[in-house]
Amino acid sequence: MSAGGTAAAGQVEHMLRQVTPGRYDAYEALLRALATPAAGQVWMLLWHGQAGSPDARYGRMEVDGHSYAPCVTSAQELSASGWSRSCEVVDTVEIARALYPDHYGLWLNPHAPGGGVGVPWPDLRRIALGLDRHPAGPLRLSEPAVEVPQFYALLTQAAHRTPVVRSLRRAWVQPALGAPYLAVGLDVYDASPQSVEAVRAMMRQAVAALPDGLPVSTVVMSDVHDPVVLWLRAHARPFYDREAHAAPAQAPAGGYGYPSAPGRY
Repeated sequence: MSAGGTAAAGQVEHMLRQVTPGRYDAYEALLRALATPAAGQVWMLLWHGQAGSPDARYGRMEVDGHSYAPCVTSAQELSASGWSRSCEVVDTVEIARALYPDHYGLWLNPHAPGGGVGVPWPDLRRIALGLDRHPAGPLRLSEPAVEVPQFYALLTQAAHRTPVVRSLRRAWVQPALGAPYLAVGLDVYDASPQSVEAVRAMMRQAVAALPDGLPVSTVVMSDVHDPVVLWLRAHARPFYDREAHAAPAQAPAGGYGYPSAPGRY
């Protein structure tokens, strides 16, 4: 490994050592190191086949009912792990894009004292799509307690005038880091550019009724990988439904990839 590669791996491993239960700032710094080009390389442990071969298969481990692919963070950690099969060196962003759609996380250095650190699939999604585009998890979600009846009234009226909107749901989202916000789930009939612009205009009309300092964000209900959408589908009935038929409640998709045991990330 080059000196630059060694330094890059050292950055990830330095951040890895800072992560402890409840230190979400340290965990977020680790995610940023993993998402940084050159710094964020990992050695994927292959259970079968050779790197680059069509039959290559990553290892698999399960923690608290959630699936992870194990990896190590440097050539030194690979040696320390005692892994005797093949491995594949990949950028974390690349492997994040491959793993999160199947709801697989990434487990870093499982051989290390304490068992290493797991990155659940919602955070791999954030790495793949951009950390700043999605809230830092684990998320605490609930029914909104904030009273904004004028906003909901305007939004319902605007939705009724926007034919592309099928239904609307709502949630209160508390990220692990950052300010809580109101999330509106948009169920639309199609996602054409004209429809997207119509929905944006609908939201602009209603947002004017929000009190200063109350942030609001939207999620598209067709996104099957968004933890907020998963919660809305499982727990929230529409507060506006064009077809006047509330969606049946579904069993909670508990955890959304985050292990519940203390010390697991």
